[in-house]
Amino acid sequence: MINLHIKKITAMGLVFNLLILSACSSVGFKDVGLNKQGNTVVSAINATDNTKIENLYQAILSLGPNIKPSEAQFVAREAVLYPKVLANRYQLTSPPLYHNVLVNYGYRPRGLCYQWTRDMGLQINRPMKSLQFHHGVAFRRDYWREHSTLVVTAKGQAFNEGIILDPWRHSGTLFWSRIKDDKKYPWVKFTN
Repeated sequence: MINLHIKKITAMGLVFNLLILSACSSVGFKDVGLNKQGNTVVSAINATDNTKIENLYQAILSLGPNIKPSEAQFVAREAVLYPKVLANRYQLTSPPLYHNVLVNYGYRPRGLCYQWTRDMGLQINRPMKSLQFHHGVAFRRDYWREHSTLVVTAKGQAFNEGIILDPWRHSGTLFWSRIKDDKKYPWVKFTN
C-alpha cells in the first residue's frame, strides 16, 4: 500500500515537472550586439522597440527641466536594447523564476535580477551631467519575493521620483515605469 502511494506521488511529480517545463521557453534575440564604442546595435529597430524608446526618452526628459536630451536618448535606447544582448549572454529562459532556478543550480551563467541590475548599470551608468542611477530593491531579505532593478533619476532628485528600468520582469524585454506607478513592487533605495 505504501509503495503504491509513493509511486502515485512520484508519477504526479513527474507529470507536474513536465507541465512546468513545457511552459518554459528559451529567449533569444537575433541581430543584436555591441559596436566598438560599447553601445548596443541592432540590424533594425522594430516598431515596438522604437515606440518604447521614444516613450522612455520622453519620460526621462520629464524627470526635470535640466535633463540633457542626449543623455536621455542614450539611456532610453540602451535600456530598451541592451537587455537583448544580456538575454543572449545569459542563455535566457522564460519565465524569470524558472531561469532563476537554472542559475541557482548552475545550468545558466547569470540572469538573477541583481545581475541584470549590475550589468545594466555597467552599460548605462556613464558619466552624465543631468542623470544619476540607483540600485532599487523591493521586499529585501524576503527570499521568494526580493527583487532588484536599476533606477534613473535627475541629478540630486529623490529616489522615489525616479523611473525603474527592469529587464528581468519580462525576460529581457524592458519593463519601465515611475516608481510610484509600479503597483507590483514597493521600491526602496538599496543600501548595504
